[in-house]
Amino acid sequence: MKLKTGADCSGFFCCKKQLNIQLFLLFCNNLKHLQLLTKKTMKNFLLLALLFGFFACTQAPSYQVNVKMANAEGKAFLTQRIKGEWVKLDSSEFKNGECQFKGAVKNPEVYYLEVSSKKEKLIFFIENSPISITGVVDSLGSAKATGSAVHQEFQTLQDKLDAMDEQAMALYKQSKEAGKSGANNQSDSLMVLAENIFNDIDTQQKDYIKANPASYVSPYLLGRVYYEMEADVLESYLKGFDPKLDSVPTIVMLKERIAKLKSVAIGQTAPDFTMNDAEGNPVKLSDIYSKNEYTLVDFWASWCGPCRRENPNVVAVFNSNKAKGFGVFGVSLDTDKEKWLKAIADDQLTWPHVSDLKGWKNEAAAVYAVSSIPANLLVDKTGKIIGRNLREEKLQEKIAELLK
Repeated sequence: MKLKTGADCSGFFCCKKQLNIQLFLLFCNNLKHLQLLTKKTMKNFLLLALLFGFFACTQAPSYQVNVKMANAEGKAFLTQRIKGEWVKLDSSEFKNGECQFKGAVKNPEVYYLEVSSKKEKLIFFIENSPISITGVVDSLGSAKATGSAVHQEFQTLQDKLDAMDEQAMALYKQSKEAGKSGANNQSDSLMVLAENIFNDIDTQQKDYIKANPASYVSPYLLGRVYYEMEADVLESYLKGFDPKLDSVPTIVMLKERIAKLKSVAIGQTAPDFTMNDAEGNPVKLSDIYSKNEYTLVDFWASWCGPCRRENPNVVAVFNSNKAKGFGVFGVSLDTDKEKWLKAIADDQLTWPHVSDLKGWKNEAAAVYAVSSIPANLLVDKTGKIIGRNLREEKLQEKIAELLK
């Protein structure tokens, strides 16, 4: 019997062909589905990546201060000096001598690290970056802060100033020792050398400010040297700064000071005030100057060394000219009444004195923008201000000129 292979084989190949076609069509459909799925997945992936990138880019800048302080226990504080007061901004508990602070600042600012039970503070510039502070708690002021570019700029200058200060203090101590041994001429010579270096420290800072008007270090330095600047000088410094520094707290404070200084500048009428004398009796400034031809309003304190050194000069000018109409009105920034009265007696200050015993919060000092002492102003019989911060020979010369 002849096998009909042809027909049977033909049918098999036909079925196989149909199966292959069906599989091919199924593959194509799956491939299309896979392509669609891949496109959707890619779109979702790209969307997630964009969202992640957006949030990463818009995340607010911040700082992280890691403190590692040998032998430190208790709490650490970040503080600032605000309007003459120490203000605690943040705190962190030490664990095995380490603690951490997190936050953000608009601009680089001066902060201080304080450790509970320790009087010493570490000054450093904080900015939105990782910052490390390392040291020994018993020498907090010598700890090292790294990670802030602004602080590194400051520290480079401060190291130079510290070396100059050490040299000046060594001369100052030698001067004191020479004075105690009776070598007065040597003592005076050494004191002049010390004062020259102290003056040079101020000059170095003023030069730095002028050379770096866009540096965040410059406002801080100006805050250390502005004390005896009159309104026009201080204003010239502020006008030289880059506008980006306008919101720095020191700049804001100094602009307010300029406005106050202008109100008590030469040519203005001295703002009147009333304050109690040692017996508790109220004394009015205008009642004092109206009795004299010229009156020196003298801001001082018993604890102020430069004030006490200037007192003999004021006494000499007063004694030589009181008969001609020159008077002095002492305003003390003391807080201890007994020490205030003792200094008056010891220095033989025989003119009227007043004090509210509030120290640097003295109300009259605030009115006259007194931020360092000794400080004074000279007024005539009508209260018009005709001189400011006259000391040593300048006071003698001015009074001699007025009462000749």
